[in-house]
Amino acid sequence: MRITEKNPGETDLTEIYPTISELNHTISHLTFWMKPQRVKTPLTLFGTKSEIHYEAKGVVLILSPWNYPFQLLMAPLIAAIAAGNCAMLKPSSKTAHTSAFLQKFISELFDENEIALIEGDASIADQLLTLPFDHIFFTGSPRIGKKVMEEAAKNLTPVTLELGGKSPVVIDQTADIKKAAERIMWGKFINAGQTCVAPDYVLIHENHVQDFVKEAIHVIESRYGNLQENSPDFCRLVSDGALKTLKHLLDESIQKGATLAYGGQTNTETRFMAPTLLTQVTNDSPIMREEIFGPILPLITFRSLDEALSIIQKREKPLALYIFSQDSNTVDYILKNTTAGGSCVNTLIIHLANPDLPFGGVGYSGMGNYHGFFGFRTFSHERAVLHQSALDTLKMFYPPYTPTVRKMINLATKYF
Repeated sequence: MRITEKNPGETDLTEIYPTISELNHTISHLTFWMKPQRVKTPLTLFGTKSEIHYEAKGVVLILSPWNYPFQLLMAPLIAAIAAGNCAMLKPSSKTAHTSAFLQKFISELFDENEIALIEGDASIADQLLTLPFDHIFFTGSPRIGKKVMEEAAKNLTPVTLELGGKSPVVIDQTADIKKAAERIMWGKFINAGQTCVAPDYVLIHENHVQDFVKEAIHVIESRYGNLQENSPDFCRLVSDGALKTLKHLLDESIQKGATLAYGGQTNTETRFMAPTLLTQVTNDSPIMREEIFGPILPLITFRSLDEALSIIQKREKPLALYIFSQDSNTVDYILKNTTAGGSCVNTLIIHLANPDLPFGGVGYSGMGNYHGFFGFRTFSHERAVLHQSALDTLKMFYPPYTPTVRKMINLATKYF
């Protein structure tokens, strides 16, 4: 059996369902979002009323990635349209068939003067970035994100950067190891680890390592069989280059002391890499240099919680941070002593499925957010509008600045 693609069920779950959910949520709530938002009026402005009006920014550029090429183009587009914008779309050239479908799909739905999709390689994206858009929305790597921000700055164009990074999982001594293994194996190996919020490495209490590995292997084999290469449910890597990079990283890490606890098999013809578990990993192991973006999961042990947190704190801020613990005090302690774009407790990834939560990064993992109202707001200009009635208390502060006027200014400064 020669399997080189992604299971349609996984595509429905990770691409189609989230897009339809985002669209339905937006349709249901857009009338409310669009209404001017009244805000409070200070006493010194008595006689006025103030509102926030949401206006379209204009023409926006959406640059989408290859790992979820439909959802990660359509979700920001839904928000951009909801806010009233026109948009130019540039999907990744790495998923050429999906890009071709999207071009046909978009052209049949919209006039090109409203929404236009441009196919092509990275040079096309480079040319688009020179244009004076009103907003740029980019999903991809931090390396390219820096380039997007640099080009946007030349036109003073605001940006939303949805990036990635090494998202950690913390498994403390109180965690339910069976449930942790079940959920982490799903979050890590869906789309063969090619997910920006996939758990990148696990920080696990030293007492749980053997039990976790045993449970993880059981989960992997129960879902994908003993020979995962024959499983139609396990996705393949996007390119030959991705497989080569991951294989080199795995081999180098093992040479530097990591232990291959499970997996490691590859097939260059089908771009297959087996679900892989690494133990005896240290913080300076090659596998810990950068985001993995593939089906390799390193495990780092700790004795004290502060030891684990120190590893997280010394790294760039991640897009996601996951906690498995039955101790609410431990959960609070971890949340208060770390920063991440988003977090889940005793689960992972599904925080992005709640449209009432903002999804985005912080620091190296991105800036800005979207989903639901947060996407509508990202693509909107929040215009401040103040209405003055016939009653004008501001006259009390007009010049000349007589002793009476000065007294009113002092009174306002002191009490209001």
